[in-house]
Amino acid sequence: MKMKFVLSYSFGKDSTLSLHKMIEQGHTPIGLLVMVNENLKRSFFHGVDYDLMQKISTCLDIPLLIGKSDGQDYNVVMENQLRIANDMGAEVIVFGDIDISDHKTWCEERCEIADVKAVFPLWQKPREEIVNEVIECGYNAIIKTINNEKLDKSFLGRTITPELIGELKADYPEVDVCGEYGEYHTLVVDGPIFKTKLEYEIKEQYDFGVTSVVDIA
Repeated sequence: MKMKFVLSYSFGKDSTLSLHKMIEQGHTPIGLLVMVNENLKRSFFHGVDYDLMQKISTCLDIPLLIGKSDGQDYNVVMENQLRIANDMGAEVIVFGDIDISDHKTWCEERCEIADVKAVFPLWQKPREEIVNEVIECGYNAIIKTINNEKLDKSFLGRTITPELIGELKADYPEVDVCGEYGEYHTLVVDGPIFKTKLEYEIKEQYDFGVTSVVDIA
């Protein structure tokens, strides 16, 4: 059965691959649910600003569904956006979680409250297999955020490639190649589901103590 769905979107590789898989199976995306830090005016975790969000939404030809939170009311705002997705006609909400049970449970609980079903296309797939599939499918995933305790700032702005994965495995064996524990976050700027080309620039780097980010606009 083909379904209409809304994707919980981070603009990163895992949620993009989940979107890819759902479209490949014939399902129809009707929205990208993005949680935004109201104070910073950027998406949570991946730090994408409003202008770039809209550009990517246009390139994918999928509308944004933005939830604004100060962090304290994150759960409530998420649940409200899920209800809106349900009202829009979404039959399921798609998440890019891989194998951390607490994350999956949190998503399922929010969806249950909003009376909509959660779907996890990548669940229990090997992490290295996932990052390799992102590369093989032709997605350009750029490292946008790093944990300063785990990775060097030289990784900021670099594209995920087989060579980079080999470098991580050789020089940073304690780092998960998929970045599943927050070692790094990516921004996908191109790939087979992009309807038009995204124009962007890699700009300044910023050190926020625990994390460092590179601005992409």
